[in-house]
Amino acid sequence: MKRSLGYKITDGAIYTVLGLIGLITLLPFLYVVIISFTDPTEYLSKSLILWPEKWSISSYKYILSTKMFVRSLGVSAFLAVVGTILSVMITSALAYSLSRKQFFGKKFFLVAILMTMLFNPGMIPNFMLVDSLGLMNTVWSLILPAITSAWYVFLMKNFYQELPEELEEAAKIDGCNDIGVFFKIMLPISLPAIAAFGLFFAVGFWNTYFSGVLYINSDELRPMQVVLQMMLIQASTNVADPSVASMLQSEQMLPPETIKMAAVVVASLPIICVYPFLQKYFVKGMLVGSVKG
Repeated sequence: MKRSLGYKITDGAIYTVLGLIGLITLLPFLYVVIISFTDPTEYLSKSLILWPEKWSISSYKYILSTKMFVRSLGVSAFLAVVGTILSVMITSALAYSLSRKQFFGKKFFLVAILMTMLFNPGMIPNFMLVDSLGLMNTVWSLILPAITSAWYVFLMKNFYQELPEELEEAAKIDGCNDIGVFFKIMLPISLPAIAAFGLFFAVGFWNTYFSGVLYINSDELRPMQVVLQMMLIQASTNVADPSVASMLQSEQMLPPETIKMAAVVVASLPIICVYPFLQKYFVKGMLVGSVKG
């Protein structure tokens, strides 16, 4: 069907507005990247930099110069991978169990999970719980307290309830037990939901900060966000860490702003790299379980 001139003008206006909105949202991140690669002397000599005349990786050298930061990358990677896998498995299994009509004590567990959404015990009870379980100063203190989310459990429960019961009945006729039905039938079907919630869990574990401050005292177990914050404070106060003192003696003290920008890039890059591979599942899984009927 041939489109009229009015439709073409309208489409052009819509695409123009959407393009401008996309450019506006992209510019701040581009500015962060540009400042992180700007030479310190140029940054200090200019009030506004849109494109640097001289590029430098001094800020990244500063961030990547300590063994503590390299170890923190490994800790954060472990949290993101292991924490996400455990969170997805526990959330999916719990949601599937609660979606079955024959599950004994279903109402009790639903109310108990709902109570965690309505009432937050607070920081002190959580700290006492982690301490009483002997998890202090271990990576599990950063994983187990955040292993699942009541909101995600309810969304996935609604998703499993919408699936036809004939799938489960057919699998049991073929010899599958409840565990086999869950792993061979339900998990593959719920891949869009798992990808969407898994991305949320991964971002949460990768950005772990407050729990790392509360529960971790050892330098070897600090997550990346905590180490980055320590380095930013160190740069802002012009107090050099002994492990990077030799580098700072040969170079001038870096501006705290360039270090902050480099830290943002380093902290964001892994998630940005993973997102394109999960995008097709993420779009499908966003509304999983949100509409019933």
